[in-house]
Amino acid sequence: MDEKQYIASGNLELYVAGLLSEKENLEIHTLANEYEEVLTEIEEIEGALLALTKTTSPGLPHGFAIVKKKIDVDNETKVVDLKKKDINWSWYIGWAASVALAIGLFTMYTQNRDLQSQIEVANQENQKLEEQIADSDASLEKSKTLLNTIRDKNITVVPLGGQAVSPTSYAKAYWNKEEQKVFIDAKGLPEPPEGMVYQVWSLKLSPLTPTSLGLLDNFESDENMVFTLFNTNESEAFGITLEPAGGSESPNLEQLYTLGAV
Repeated sequence: MDEKQYIASGNLELYVAGLLSEKENLEIHTLANEYEEVLTEIEEIEGALLALTKTTSPGLPHGFAIVKKKIDVDNETKVVDLKKKDINWSWYIGWAASVALAIGLFTMYTQNRDLQSQIEVANQENQKLEEQIADSDASLEKSKTLLNTIRDKNITVVPLGGQAVSPTSYAKAYWNKEEQKVFIDAKGLPEPPEGMVYQVWSLKLSPLTPTSLGLLDNFESDENMVFTLFNTNESEAFGITLEPAGGSESPNLEQLYTLGAV
């Protein structure tokens, strides 16, 4: 059936009145979308019905109620309210508890890691302090030993005065002949330049015969500035010269810093 046949068949009036089957309603709806003539006819039918309704029940405020009465709609079907879905509060509580637990565990982990770092730093500081105490004890013990040594009755004290290259320099030699040791107090010597070292000499004066007793190594790091050297010579004087690192076979008299006779 084409669009003109539908218009002439009276099915459009039944469609507007809602008296057709679902299949027929679908067919006319599809046809109205395809053909403008069908759609226009449907709109004209609807307009005529609305106009007819207004003329048959003018000024009635409750016209729709009267219509329901006329078509014998006495008992309306009660609309069944949809039951609201119960909220599963236990699920939300469980989820919130899981989040709170995760946050708590992360916070505890962070605090534990910070605490471990603090403990490690404290252990390092304690170890450093223990080393400093040990060094202090060792230095104190060394100082006591040196003090007892230079106070020994067998010690010969030889003052070493500054020479032309450094008139303000001074030192002392504490010579223990029995133990064949010389303790050099180099507190009055300036710090040697880089690449240079102080060297101590035992001297025979006639003829002048120098014998090296050793170097004052680690001059900058020695707190007491007291150096122990072995001396098996019959020394008549002691001298200290500034030599290249590693020392020299014979003293550089131009760099003679201190000298003193026994």
